[in-house]
Amino acid sequence: MIRTLRKIPASALIGLTITALYFVIAVFAPLIAPYGLGEVVGKVWEPASEKFWLGTDNIGRDLLTRMIYGGRTTIFIATAATILSFTVGSVLAFMAVVIGGWFDVLMSRFVDLIMAIPGLIFALVILSVVPASITVLIMVMAFLDATRVYRLSRSVAESIYVMDYIEVAKLRGEKTGWIVTREILPNALSPLVSELGLRFIFMVLYLSTLSFLGLGIQPPSTDWGAIVKENSDGLVYGIPAALAPAIAIATLAISVNLVADWVLSLTTSLKGGRQ
Repeated sequence: MIRTLRKIPASALIGLTITALYFVIAVFAPLIAPYGLGEVVGKVWEPASEKFWLGTDNIGRDLLTRMIYGGRTTIFIATAATILSFTVGSVLAFMAVVIGGWFDVLMSRFVDLIMAIPGLIFALVILSVVPASITVLIMVMAFLDATRVYRLSRSVAESIYVMDYIEVAKLRGEKTGWIVTREILPNALSPLVSELGLRFIFMVLYLSTLSFLGLGIQPPSTDWGAIVKENSDGLVYGIPAALAPAIAIATLAISVNLVADWVLSLTTSLKGGRQ
């Protein structure tokens, strides 16, 4: 274990530590948070103290508690939406390349149509009609992001599909599922892993934007974007409550990208001799 840790670059180790810390706090939020999510425990915008480590928010709730629960919601929704978008987008892209013909044309034109509409406007239109529950947010975010994953995955799969070992697999009579999972996917892993970290952070920012505009997480639940919106008026008076979630988003983004860069280097070195 110690030898393995020594082989990890310092930047990746820092990224892993910060990312793991955020996820652990998200999982055990009810046990870590000092107060209830909506509990008013002090005066409006109290400064940081021994009682309130980050101070209080715009109505006197403990900001640290809000940050912990908000991080839990943000990380859960971003993780679920990222996994769903990558699963749907990459699988459909690989199948489109292998099957080809009308299926490839139909999928590509449908993706072009969706991408022609600005994603944020599309999401705002949908969420203005459909109640913004956690499930709806995950589905909407994953659907819009899957188009970008599809484009990347299809481009990568096209360059892999012309390789000799794909022809050998087809001559052996391997079916589409085998070619996708055993031939294309392992060799497309590096760019997909690199993109995974970026898309996760994009989901965090996307959710925060929607919540800041009032169409994301609805009270009494909260996320980091909603906390920024709730406390943004305090910036005029020099109250830093709105900066805490912004700092959390920034540190999470940096740490995840450090981990993604390290994983990319690992997968590149382990791809074997099929390239």
